Amino acid sequence: MKFTFAHNNFNVLNLEKSLDFYKKALQLTEARRREAPDGSFTLVFLSDGHVPHQLELTWLRDRKAPYNLGDNEFHLALMVDDFAGAHALHEKMGCICYENKAMGIYFINDSDDYWVEIVPKR
Repeated sequence: MKFTFAHNNFNVLNLEKSLDFYKKALQLTEARRREAPDGSFTLVFLSDGHVPHQLELTWLRDRKAPYNLGDNEFHLALMVDDFAGAHALHEKMGCICYENKAMGIYFINDSDDYWVEIVPKR
C-alpha cells in the first residue's frame, strides 16, 4: 500500500479574487474545475505545472462570514528558484505577513488570510 499527496484545500469567500491572487503571487494556474449542478459550490484545482500536488480552492455559495482559521498554524509551502525576485513581487503586492530572515523564509497571506510559506530552492 502506498499513499501519495493529491491536494490541499483552502475554502475561499471570493473565488475570482483568490484565483487572481494565486495566479499573480505564485503563478498557479487552473488545472480543473467542478461546479455543483445547483450552483451551491465550485471547486477549482490549481497547479504549478511541475508536480502532481494541487491546491483546491472551494467556494460555497451560501457562505458569507470569514472562515475561522484559529491560530493559523497550518500553511502551504512553495519553493522558488528566484527568492529575491519573489520577495520583491510579494513586497510590491503588500502580501508579506511574516519574515524569518534567520531561517531565510517568509510568509504571504491571501485575501482569506491563509498563509503560504515561501522557501528558497536549496
